[in-house]
Amino acid sequence: MRRRRSLASLAALFLAFPLAAALQAPASASELTLSNFELRPNAYGTDLQTRADALPLVKGTVTTIMNDLNRLSEATPVAINNACNSAAVASGSTVAVERSVCFTNGDNGTTEWYPQGVTTVADMQADRVWGNGYQPVLASWYDHNDNADGMVKGIRISFMDPYTGRYRHVLLVYPRANGDYDTIRVSEDPADPDYNKALHGGGILWYGNYLFVADTARGFRMFDMRRIYDLGASTNGTTSSPTLVGLHGSTYYGYGYRYIMPQVGSWTATAPTGTTCTTSDGSPNFSYVALDRSGTDHLVSGEYCASTEATNGRVAAWRISDAFDASGNLVMNTAYRWNADAAYKLPVSNVQGAMRFNGRWYLSRSHGETGAGTLYTTDPVTSSTTTLTVAKQQDLGIGPEDLSHWQGGSDPANPTLGTIWTVGEHPNKRMVYSVYPQ
Repeated sequence: MRRRRSLASLAALFLAFPLAAALQAPASASELTLSNFELRPNAYGTDLQTRADALPLVKGTVTTIMNDLNRLSEATPVAINNACNSAAVASGSTVAVERSVCFTNGDNGTTEWYPQGVTTVADMQADRVWGNGYQPVLASWYDHNDNADGMVKGIRISFMDPYTGRYRHVLLVYPRANGDYDTIRVSEDPADPDYNKALHGGGILWYGNYLFVADTARGFRMFDMRRIYDLGASTNGTTSSPTLVGLHGSTYYGYGYRYIMPQVGSWTATAPTGTTCTTSDGSPNFSYVALDRSGTDHLVSGEYCASTEATNGRVAAWRISDAFDASGNLVMNTAYRWNADAAYKLPVSNVQGAMRFNGRWYLSRSHGETGAGTLYTTDPVTSSTTTLTVAKQQDLGIGPEDLSHWQGGSDPANPTLGTIWTVGEHPNKRMVYSVYPQ
């Protein structure tokens, strides 16, 4: 499931440019012009990180969370070479499942939250191990209710142990300048109508200390694993209320979740925005994200375009080291620009996730709430701009979303293809699973 740029967000993006610039055509008639994929740090510079650091709460860590996983499927938590949730696989289809992890009945069936993004410890670092042997898989969920219940809960991240099936949700938050925080929304401006809409968070990527979260109309929101806060361990924090978030009186809340992770920065596209999924749209949408470790590490991302639209959408690649300084910290200099070095037109519509390895692209496509999804493998590409071509395809589960590559082989410097992780989004048909590309 994908969301479009709303009229309010388009208007905000239009107003961000001087009138003369807004009236100009995109940098090139070609939607693959690499300047269309240029990104910049947000205008706040280091302010968001400073606000996050100022929160008077006890810090947690990824290890803290992995030692404190509190949810487990009541049925089959983990299955090997099989689906832990048979309803997640369409009748008559064959899915080459390597490992699957299932949610509790409440998370599997809820219509309040929809899972979207997936990333793993194999993205985080090449040796695929965190701390004392954990190999976490992470999934993102967005609040599907859009303020229907008077709350906008934004995005939560499931930290999962793919061997035991245990997991815990962590709430992402946006730090305010007054020591408060709110949830992650399309707009963080309370005067903007998009303030009442949760950010879709269609893709996530954990790389080093940082979590990239796709921000559909803009680029990426950035979060730092070194800046996780534990409301349960904080004397001024509580997990007691599922209806409150932020600072109320002298107490911090997180909609009942124990752990929160505040935003510390972002990357925003600089190209003028045209009509989504047309050849006149300079700035792409950012619907999903993954990592390519074949050669120099690259972040890859792309846009969802439906079959009824003028184009199938685009994918692009950025050298990920260019997003960080020499110390491995996120670049926050507002004058800096992060440039893509490759961009391609997609060969099919309705792409929900993409990854790249050794020049081939792997694309997930959904087919509604009952049809089997599809994983496409493309022919290798050698140029920096072209249209991808499909070489072969195979079945996925129902409603596949974002993709994440778990590279194979014992040598991190020379990985083999390995497996691909994804997540099914539809209620009662959900699971996080890896497949063998064929």
